[in-house]
Amino acid sequence: MEFEALWRELLLRSRATLQMFDPDFAVFPLGASDVDALLRRFLHEGGLLKLALHRPALIERDYPRFVRLLKDYNHRIECRATPRNLQQLTDSFCIGDRVHIVRRFHCDHMRGEAAFGTAGAADLSQERFDALWAESAPTLHPTTTGL
Repeated sequence: MEFEALWRELLLRSRATLQMFDPDFAVFPLGASDVDALLRRFLHEGGLLKLALHRPALIERDYPRFVRLLKDYNHRIECRATPRNLQQLTDSFCIGDRVHIVRRFHCDHMRGEAAFGTAGAADLSQERFDALWAESAPTLHPTTTGL
């Protein structure tokens, strides 16, 4: 799938920050072993990962590798759930280092765009992510008590 290939390319290119938004991350292969390796390298080298989503249930149920990654790197990963009034948002994107972006116009379709190392290409999505992040609450805690 072209989307997955472009997203993996973004993961390879990113060094400092990954900011991702999707309603449930169903099309992001967060449970794949190669993605786990890419994210572990990114986090081990000091990267910060932020996920904003509407519903965490799919990740908790279907992505045990990502849940383990969250436990191993909880100081470098933060996940937030959007409030009810924002759950009508249906786009989906990943921003790397504020200059790389892979974006789907609607979460139900694979049509979208990608840009790598292009100043300004991620600006609109970055503004959307920052606004979502400010309104969202922590979720996907590394332990059942949230510690």
